[in-house]
Amino acid sequence: QVQLVESGGGLVQPGGSLRLSCAASGIIFSISAMGWYRQAPGKQRESVAIISSGGGTNYADSVKGRFTISRDNAKNTVYLQMNSLKPEDTAVYYCRSITYGAWGQGTQVTVSS
Repeated sequence: QVQLVESGGGLVQPGGSLRLSCAASGIIFSISAMGWYRQAPGKQRESVAIISSGGGTNYADSVKGRFTISRDNAKNTVYLQMNSLKPEDTAVYYCRSITYGAWGQGTQVTVSS
């Protein structure tokens, strides 16, 4: 059974940082492309960052230079380091195994003073 469990969300002030984690089980993590997506209230879910099995990365223009996606295959975990957070980054953030087509349950990130 595929399971993706996100953690690390919360409330942060503008300009602050958070690191999201996504622990995967039930998949061969090392061969899976992984991604972080987000959905703000009233908006469609959008891709934030993707990392291939080989470590190549791709980012949405809105987060380039502020967010970093990384993976630790030994821990079956993908991370999203988010710096210089803005109120418009407020959303539920979801982890996805692109290769296996599985989603996590999401974690709320709120950027507000």
